[in-house]
Amino acid sequence: MTEYVTTALGDRVAFDRYGDGPGLIFVAGAGPFRAIDPITTETAELAAKQGLATIVYDRIGRGDSETTTTPIGLDRELAAIRALMDVLGGGAALCGHSSGCSISLAAAANGLPVTALALWEAPIAPVGTVAEWIGEVERRMDAGDLEGALAHYMKDMPPVWLEESRNDPMYPEYVAQVVSYRADGESLVWADSGPQAELFAGVRVPVQYMYGTETFDEMHVAAKAVLAAIPGSVEKELPGAFHSWEPAPMAAELARFTRGAGS
Repeated sequence: MTEYVTTALGDRVAFDRYGDGPGLIFVAGAGPFRAIDPITTETAELAAKQGLATIVYDRIGRGDSETTTTPIGLDRELAAIRALMDVLGGGAALCGHSSGCSISLAAAANGLPVTALALWEAPIAPVGTVAEWIGEVERRMDAGDLEGALAHYMKDMPPVWLEESRNDPMYPEYVAQVVSYRADGESLVWADSGPQAELFAGVRVPVQYMYGTETFDEMHVAAKAVLAAIPGSVEKELPGAFHSWEPAPMAAELARFTRGAGS
C-alpha cells in the first residue's frame, strides 16, 4: 500500500515499504518509477522476506511523488532520501541503479546516515565529458523542449531503448517526467568533477559495485574507477542483462550485504 512522507523541502514522496530489519532504500536512475518497475518491487519484497526493511519510492517528479516547485535538483532528491531514512528509523543502506548510484554516493558523501552502498551498474568513469552532455540536456529542459531533453539524455544508450519508449503508450508521461533527470545530471556531473578519490572521501561505509553477467564494457571500466576511488570497496557479478538484474539472486545478495554492513 502506498505511503507518503513530506521532505524538509516540502516535496511529498510516495513509497512502498516491506518487512522489518535493517533498512534498505532503492534509488532509481533516470526514468523508472514504481508503476513501470516490477523488477525492483519484486526484489524489495524478496529481500524483505530475508530480514530487511525495504523501501521502493517514486523519485520526485515521477509517479505519485508530488513536486512543489521546479527545478528538481539534487538537493531535493537527497532530502527525499533523508525523509525515507527517517521512516526506517534514521538510517539505511542504499541500492542505487544506474544514475541512482551517483545520487546514492552523493548522499553518503554529504553526510546522510547511509549504512552501506550497493551500486548496480553505476555509469561512473574518469572521462571528464559529463558536464557538456548534461548541460545540453538542461538547456533543452529550460527551453521547454522536454522531448529533446529526453532524446539527448539517451543519446549514448542503445537506440532501441528510445525507440521502444516512443512506441510505449506512456511515452507522454516519460517526456513530462524528464524534469526529474536534473538530479541525475547534477549527481553525474559531481561524480565527474574532479579526482574521485577526493570526491568520494566522505564515503565511509561498505560499498559494493555490482553488474550483470551480460553488461556493457563501460560498466567494467566504471567498476574499476569506483574500486580505485573507495578503499575497501568490492565488485560482484550477478545474473542480469540490459542494465537490469534478476530479482531472486539480487535480493539474496542485498540481504547478505545489508545485514553484514549492519553487523
